[in-house]
Parts: sequence; C-alpha cells; structure tokens
Amino acid sequence: MAETILTLKDARLTLDGNAGRVDILKGITLDIARGETLGLVGLSGSGKSSLLMLMGGLERATHGQVTALGHDLTGLGEDALARVRRQHMGVVFQSFHLIPTMTALENVATPLELAGVSDAFTRAGEELAAMGLEDRMHHYPAQLSGGEQQRVALARAAAPRPDILLADEPTGNLDGATGAAIMDLLFGLNERHGATLILVTHAPELAARCDRTVRLHDGQIVPEGAPA
Repeated sequence: MAETILTLKDARLTLDGNAGRVDILKGITLDIARGETLGLVGLSGSGKSSLLMLMGGLERATHGQVTALGHDLTGLGEDALARVRRQHMGVVFQSFHLIPTMTALENVATPLELAGVSDAFTRAGEELAAMGLEDRMHHYPAQLSGGEQQRVALARAAAPRPDILLADEPTGNLDGATGAAIMDLLFGLNERHGATLILVTHAPELAARCDRTVRLHDGQIVPEGAPA
C-alpha cells in the first residue's frame, strides 16, 4: 500500500467577512498517497483553492488537523511552517508571481540560494532547460510570454525537488494550446521527480488526467457516485 503523504482530519476553515464569520471549509477528511495525482474540482466558491491553501500551510485550519510528511501543520509556528514549505512543497498559482527585476534564472535560483543549496544556479539552469527555456534564462519577466512566465514559475516550484506540488488553476491565464503544454510539463514533473501533484482545476480534461478527483460543493467533499 502506498505511503500516505498528506492527511486532513475534520479540517475546517472559518474566516471573518464583512457580514460576520463565514464557514469556508466544513469538515474535510482526506488521505493523499505519495506520488499520487489528485484533482480538486467543483464550482467557483466551492472551497477548492482554500483547501489547497490548507494543504500547503498557507492557511491554518480553524478546527481539525492537517498533517504533511508527519508534520502537524495546524500546530506549527510560522517559522517551522515556512521550513516545511521550503523543504517539501512547491506551489504554482494562476498568476506567475515572478520578481520583475530578476531574470528567469535568478527567479528560480534565488529561493534555492536562500534555502542553502550550494549549486543553486546550476540546478536552476537545468530546470529551466527541462522547461524548454534554454534560450530565455537571462530574460526578464516582461520580456517573456505568459506561457514562458508560467514555465519559469514551474521551474521555480520544481527546482527544490518538492515532495508535494500544489497547483491552483495554473493554466487559467493562458490560451488553450499554451495551457495544454504547461499541463504536460506539470504532469511530467510528477513523473520525473515523483512529486505528489494536487491540482485545482475547472477543466474536466485536466481532472481526467489525475489518478483521482475530489469534488467539492459548499465547502464539503461530495461523496463518490453522488449526482453532479
């Protein structure tokens, strides 16, 4: 049986809104295996992105427990939580979040340097080359297309060799052909590095590529076999 890498037990998320407290996630219990590809699907506002943030320790559950690689994310302090993310997780968003004053190579290498990786620029160059950006490494984000910028963001997420790769609508700002190429690269990272891939998507064809899908509605997991 595959090792469980990420576990949520009755995880809930309640946030303060203009009209009072809002229950975003309402008791999520879920196990995810090492090396699995998991698609999180559902209508806008169903809680997909919030669930991804809990898994990555970017939001803290207000009830229940989230455990990643044996670390209780709900009980860790901010410094310890940041270390777990830096050492074990990569995150790719719909927006690229590249530093505009740094080249593609610097955008990928700098987080590695901060993590103490001795060959940061060598590894960054190798990862950018794997993304097909050999000739674009010394370009700045403004000089790159949207698809190229997302490839840089993927290289940055993949370069630390994360155990868990979290992707929130990573093709949302891209045209169809470019988005398809990005998804090929994303699933390729799962195959190349063995990273567990957790993907938020509205696209049925992307969800179908995952080993398993979890559908959310109103902050809860919809049981398998329930009507869409």
